[in-house]
Amino acid sequence: MVNPKDADCSASAADLGGAQSSSGATVKDAGARGSCDVLIVGGGPAGSSCAWALAGSGLDVCLLDKAEFPRDKVCAGWITPAVAIELELDLAAYQVGRTLQPFTGFRTGLIGGAQVLTRYDQVVSYGIRRCEFDEYLLRRCGARLFLHESCTSLRREGTGWIVNERFLAKCVVGAGGHFCPVARLLGCDEQPTGPVVLAQETEFEMSADELAACQIQPDVPELFFCSDLQGYAWCVRKGNFLNIGIGREGESHLASHMSVFCDHLRRSGKIDVTTAYRVKGHAYRLYRGQHRQVAADAVLLIGDSAGLAYPQSGEGIRPAIESGLMAAATIRAAGGDYRQENLADYSRRLKLRFGKSSSDRNAPPGAWRQVLGRRLLTNRWFTRHVVIDRWFLHRQQRPLVRSTS
Repeated sequence: MVNPKDADCSASAADLGGAQSSSGATVKDAGARGSCDVLIVGGGPAGSSCAWALAGSGLDVCLLDKAEFPRDKVCAGWITPAVAIELELDLAAYQVGRTLQPFTGFRTGLIGGAQVLTRYDQVVSYGIRRCEFDEYLLRRCGARLFLHESCTSLRREGTGWIVNERFLAKCVVGAGGHFCPVARLLGCDEQPTGPVVLAQETEFEMSADELAACQIQPDVPELFFCSDLQGYAWCVRKGNFLNIGIGREGESHLASHMSVFCDHLRRSGKIDVTTAYRVKGHAYRLYRGQHRQVAADAVLLIGDSAGLAYPQSGEGIRPAIESGLMAAATIRAAGGDYRQENLADYSRRLKLRFGKSSSDRNAPPGAWRQVLGRRLLTNRWFTRHVVIDRWFLHRQQRPLVRSTS
């Protein structure tokens, strides 16, 4: 099984002293210990969204990440129109030189079973490549960037924190994903939380022959639920790129499930792949009510660091972005006083947005859930209005608005 800790693939180290990104943003080297108002650890959608939402606040924001960007990230890779609204994305500008694949339908079913095609008369989602999307958000966020540097130490000094013995920050935001060093150094990763999902994924550009043989429609991603309903697999085409993956709760034999799924795709004639692709691993926690402490004195946890992935779909992009926006609003409202009581509103915001603690005590036994689930997945009404609209697209939730006060 792929070690999920190897999911973030860093590019080769580059000189950080005034290096220019492709967008013109400057990546600065801190050199000796410096100070800032807010230090964000993690440059994924959670961290970059938080930094972007703090732009114009007058706060000095730094962002630290162990990787160089662009970097690979395990993810099926799509965003909904709500995410575009929340991030105020100019989609026409974004797609210049980047992949932005409109989705107008989904094909769903059990692995090896019949599939249900659900079509829409409008774009309901967009396929993106995380290596492009994450870098785009990072370069436009407005923070001072310190890349290829891990967070290795965190200690209290006065009312702030010293990070890596070189940054003095009044407030630290942990946005480093499931293995976030901020959460680990504070002991938050030892708190009881929701179930862990392990995922494996590969994304590659198809050859001309592979494109000709591919039966996956670019505008219709395909989702395949496991027979025990403990996870699902996907096959998503984004122009010339193909993304194949699987995620399961608490799975110790994920590689074999991935192999079985890929064999199913080949046998069913959906793909004919000869490219030697690399499978990467990842892990994240499902949100089933707020259990992990996400706010302390001068510290907030956001995104996968806080365990916020949607429980039904496992999606983490929108919860990451929304938690980043909510954290930024809380920081703005604190007015420079980052004691825990002034950051507690962040926990309240999360509960209002994502729901309070849930329980499976009244759920039917596992065997019955599997029987009911398998039948419901063949029902067109249930597939459209529950599986896709609510679980995967979250169309019932209005977009958040960035706070500027």
